[in-house]
Amino acid sequence: MSKIDLHTHSTASDGTLTPTELMELAKESGLEAIALTDHDTTGGLKEAQEAADRLGIELIRGCELSVKHETGFMHIVGLFLPDNPEKLLEKMRWLNEHRVSRNAKILEKLEGLGKHITYEELEKKAAGGTIGRPHIALLLKEKGYVESVEEAFRKFIGDFAPAYVPKVELTPQEAIELLKSENATVILAHPCTLRLSYEEMYHELKELMGYGLDGLECYYTDHSTKNTLEFTSLANRLGLVASGGSDFHGEVKPDIRLGVGRGTLSIPDDVLEKLRAHRAKQGLTA
Repeated sequence: MSKIDLHTHSTASDGTLTPTELMELAKESGLEAIALTDHDTTGGLKEAQEAADRLGIELIRGCELSVKHETGFMHIVGLFLPDNPEKLLEKMRWLNEHRVSRNAKILEKLEGLGKHITYEELEKKAAGGTIGRPHIALLLKEKGYVESVEEAFRKFIGDFAPAYVPKVELTPQEAIELLKSENATVILAHPCTLRLSYEEMYHELKELMGYGLDGLECYYTDHSTKNTLEFTSLANRLGLVASGGSDFHGEVKPDIRLGVGRGTLSIPDDVLEKLRAHRAKQGLTA
């Protein structure tokens, strides 16, 4: 049983538990430390911090940024964010303005396909958090247009599906340098999604390290044993620090549980200790 989980989401973005509920579940699940890494927002961190302090668990302040990549979707996680990351917040406001426009276009396309969802319904489903495709998928399911979130993505709103609309994204360099400007520890999330060979991943990581990448998410829900061994090998070879997380979202990904993913995820206890040691070498506090 993992005692830490450094990749989770709440209703501040596309998760289905509030930050408080997420911290309560972390406590119930036996976690000692958890990172909240919502997509393109830090909006849930204040509430999460208050709940974590009350419950006696450690919160690692984080976020997850989507970036452009030619072979698959690339996400960059920033850990140990400060209380008021001004540059990051400014860029997040810009990203969310574009997200609103994208969501409206997706709803237009769905209307043309006979699937009626209003923006008001979407806002209600997001409950004040950043609206994303998972909220649209949940509404498609609730309205009976599909039987599952997975089917909603496959048939309507996933990449290359009829109602898909591409989103505005940062480049890897922009995202990494932005997070580094806030003294965050920068991690490449779920590297398996890039679908690169061992040597291709090596060269990809070398390039990202040139922008300031600190670490690699070696321990992840969808990593096979072979994946985990390969990614830990790459991290050791390149001097990157290892991280790990479930990518918990709640109802959006109902088979993924905090700390253990689908039951096979095991994040070593010393991962967080080594992340702190890495920061200390950089002259940063945890």
